[in-house]
Amino acid sequence: MRLVFAGTPQAAIPSLEALLASRHSVVAVITRPDAPAGRGRRLAASPVAERARQADLEVLQPARPSEPGFLARLAEIAPDCCAVTAYGALIPRAALGIPVHGWVNLHFSVLPAWRGAAPVQHAILHGDEITGATTFLLVPELDAGPVFGVATEVVKPSDTAGDLLARLAVSGADLLVATMDGIEAGDLAARPQPQDGISLAPKIGRDEARVNWTLPPHAVDRLIRACTPSPGAWTTLDGAIIKLGPVTSPEREDTRSAALSPGEVAVRDGEVLAGTGTRPVALGDVQPEGKRRMTAAEWLRGIRSSRVVLA
Repeated sequence: MRLVFAGTPQAAIPSLEALLASRHSVVAVITRPDAPAGRGRRLAASPVAERARQADLEVLQPARPSEPGFLARLAEIAPDCCAVTAYGALIPRAALGIPVHGWVNLHFSVLPAWRGAAPVQHAILHGDEITGATTFLLVPELDAGPVFGVATEVVKPSDTAGDLLARLAVSGADLLVATMDGIEAGDLAARPQPQDGISLAPKIGRDEARVNWTLPPHAVDRLIRACTPSPGAWTTLDGAIIKLGPVTSPEREDTRSAALSPGEVAVRDGEVLAGTGTRPVALGDVQPEGKRRMTAAEWLRGIRSSRVVLA
């Protein structure tokens, strides 16, 4: 089939690579416009745009996919199908009918669970033991189209959102190619999603990434892992922001039950502990505002205070 691929971040690269290596022909790529990046905030192309140009593919970067010029060019290309992985914008109704076989989206959850922009983060945040990737036909309603295929993935206790997304991007890419193969062969039919089990996964913003130390340790752990690497979990010390890496349970049994008030920091048996609503957690890497990332022990040695309480 003649395919147009739509995607933007690094997580979409495995899908593009898999399609390029398949029997299908990728004739163009749709991605988000160049955006400010890095400390200098200079305009930079998306990872998908860079890879597409390396492959000498036409790159379409509409500010909005409803633009008449974009719709006209897509109609000229006349793809059999548009494959989508993490494009980052809603596809308008006017575009949905252009490809013969529609738009097929790879979504990083087992639909109808976690419809929305942050399915991987919400799977970790809510303690899911199993998640996965789903290919489905795009419809105007958010992530509600009929399903072609599913690949499941175990969520490991130490997984960050970045870890889990990296694995899903690879297994999902294979699923996307298999879906394209089935559509071309005419032996794969999409089935409606169940009406029960629907959950939403809105984007997790900076405010939601602040650690609430009055929560139990498993909730603190999940929040930090769900927000790693983006948007980044954080807390404050005397009003200054401190970014947090994943935490762990203290190694010694007697240390795990050590009495610390929520957010209170102390060194016990060589570990830097922080109190939660019940038992303490052991801090991992931290990054004070304007400084490099460092171990919790390094950070604490640089603080001249007899009592440290995170808020």
